[in-house]
Amino acid sequence: MKKLILGLAVTASTLAFAQQTKSSSSPVAFGVKAGMNVSSLSKDEGLDDQKSKIGFNAGVFANIPIASSFSIQPEVLYTQYGEKSEYTVLGNKYSASTKLDYVAVPVMFQYNFVPNFYLEAGPEFGLMVSATNKIKNEQTGQSTKSDNYKDDLNTFNLGIGIGAGYYFTPNIGLTARYVAGATDIFKENNGDAVRNNTFQVGLAFKF
Repeated sequence: MKKLILGLAVTASTLAFAQQTKSSSSPVAFGVKAGMNVSSLSKDEGLDDQKSKIGFNAGVFANIPIASSFSIQPEVLYTQYGEKSEYTVLGNKYSASTKLDYVAVPVMFQYNFVPNFYLEAGPEFGLMVSATNKIKNEQTGQSTKSDNYKDDLNTFNLGIGIGAGYYFTPNIGLTARYVAGATDIFKENNGDAVRNNTFQVGLAFKF
């Protein structure tokens, strides 16, 4: 939690600095964005059979020019990570789905090759709000869902994002980003670290 607050403080400081340094010809642009996540957990011995899980992300952003071709884009997103897996026990086939929901604050540094196309990179600070597992017996169709067990996990998540975007119009753009986890999702893990990884694609709308 302290790390998330620190991340938010850094974002706020960046916003304040950018507001002072931006030129009058390049005002701050605000917007909303939403899209699809294709997520997985970093593999170790217990995750060999995992598959990607589909989720969503949605939130708001501010695009702050700091030079003719550079800008900073802090965002606040609700985003879903996790994974899927399949296994067999005593001849019964099961499918399992782990859903990890976060409030994330990416801070992307963007470079515009041309006015409507950019590349970006930067950190993402996240705070877990829920963690649930769903297990389904594929033979019987019966399924069970766990209670929220986020207290057993690290609620703070740090990721590193790289991506690109293209604006078809001054207001509507297509975005793509890969976020590689840098922190272990488990509090006490004696094995290999298990990290969130996700590919995101979606639409952005500037006001």
